[in-house]
Amino acid sequence: MSSFPGDVRFSVLDRSRTREGEDAARALRETVRLAREVEALGYHRFWVSEHHGVPGVAGSAPTVLAAAVAAATSAVRVGTGGVMLPNHRPLVVAEQFGVLESLFPGRIDMGVGRSVGFTDGVRRALGRDADDADRFGEQLSELLGWFTGGQTAHPRVHARPAEGLRVPPFVLATGEGAAIAAAAGLPLVIGDLRGRDRLLAAVDTYRAGFRPSPWAAEPYVVVAGTVAVAATEEEARRLLVPEAWAMAYSRTRGDFPPLDAPGRIERLPMTEKQRGFYEAGLRGHVHGTEEQVAGALERVVEETGAQEVLVTTSTYDREALSASYRGLARAVGLTPRTLPEEPPGLTLPEGPPRLARPEEPHRRTRPEGPSGRTRPEQTADSA
Repeated sequence: MSSFPGDVRFSVLDRSRTREGEDAARALRETVRLAREVEALGYHRFWVSEHHGVPGVAGSAPTVLAAAVAAATSAVRVGTGGVMLPNHRPLVVAEQFGVLESLFPGRIDMGVGRSVGFTDGVRRALGRDADDADRFGEQLSELLGWFTGGQTAHPRVHARPAEGLRVPPFVLATGEGAAIAAAAGLPLVIGDLRGRDRLLAAVDTYRAGFRPSPWAAEPYVVVAGTVAVAATEEEARRLLVPEAWAMAYSRTRGDFPPLDAPGRIERLPMTEKQRGFYEAGLRGHVHGTEEQVAGALERVVEETGAQEVLVTTSTYDREALSASYRGLARAVGLTPRTLPEEPPGLTLPEGPPRLARPEEPHRRTRPEGPSGRTRPEQTADSA
C-alpha cells in the first residue's frame, strides 16, 4: 500500500492522557504498555511529554517516565517530546539525560521545548513566569554545553555523567523556535499538521537558517500531528471526538479534563462557544482508512520534505487507539520487530557512546530534496 521513501521514519508521542473514571497510575502504566506495542509494530521512537497540574494528563516527569519505558523495551528509541527547558535548570536536565543514556546507551533522545506552565498558578509553583520562554535559546546553549564540556556560565562545574555523552537533542518549536533550532544546528520537531501554511513557512525558515553543528550536519525535520486510522472515515473521525471536546472544555472552562467516551460527548449540551471550539478541534487532522491516511501522509512528507512523522493521537478507547497504530503501521509499510515475551528490565550495558565518536542523528538518502517544493535554500541546506 505504501509508496513512502524508505528513509522516512514514523514515531509515537504519548501524553499519558487519563480517561474519565481512571487514576493517573493506570494512565502511566498504559503508556509503558503502549510503548512495547508500538515497538513491536516497528515504530522508530516512543516519546513522552511534560505537563504540570493538568487533570487530564498524568505525565508530569518525562525523564522518570522515559526510564520506565526504556526499561520495558529493548529496541525502540525512547525520549521526551519534550522537556520544557524554561521550567528547569539546564544542569539538572543534562544530568537526568546523562543518567538515562548511561543506563540505556544508544537509545535515548532529548527533545526540549520552550513552553512554560499551563496556568499562572502552575508557573508560580514552578518558580517561573511567561517571560522565561524568551531565554530558551540561552538555556539551550547552556544545556548542550554541559554535554560537550564547553559551557561557560558556571566555570569549573561539570555535569556528571552527562559530560562527553552523545544524547541526540531535538527542538520542539514553531515560529521563533524554528530559527533557534536552525541557529543551534539541531533537528526540528514541528506541528501541527492542520496549519499547513504556517508549518511550511516555519520549515522553510529552519532550512534557510540551518548551521551545521556537532549534533547534526544537515537539517532534520520531524512533523508532528494527530493521525487516526479505522475501518471507515467516520469511525476514524469519532476517535478524534474525546480530544476535541477536552480542548473545547479547556478553552472555555480553563481546565483540561480527562478523556471521555464519544457517545457521552455527543449527547452533551454545549454553548455556542464550546461548539465552535469542538468543531474546530475535529477539523484538519489526518484521519480515515489505511489507504486514505497513507495518501494524506505521503502528501505531508512531499510538501514538507520531512524525514520523520511523529504521531500524537489520543482517544478514549485504548483498544481503538492500538488498532489505529496497527493500521497506520500497515498503511506506511513498517516492518514489525520480533521482541522478547517479557520486558527486558534493566541490564548493565558496556557503556554509552561518547562525543569523541559522533554519530549523525539521521541518514540522508534524498539529497535532491522533496518533489513538488523546489526552493533555493533547499539545494544547499535541506534534507
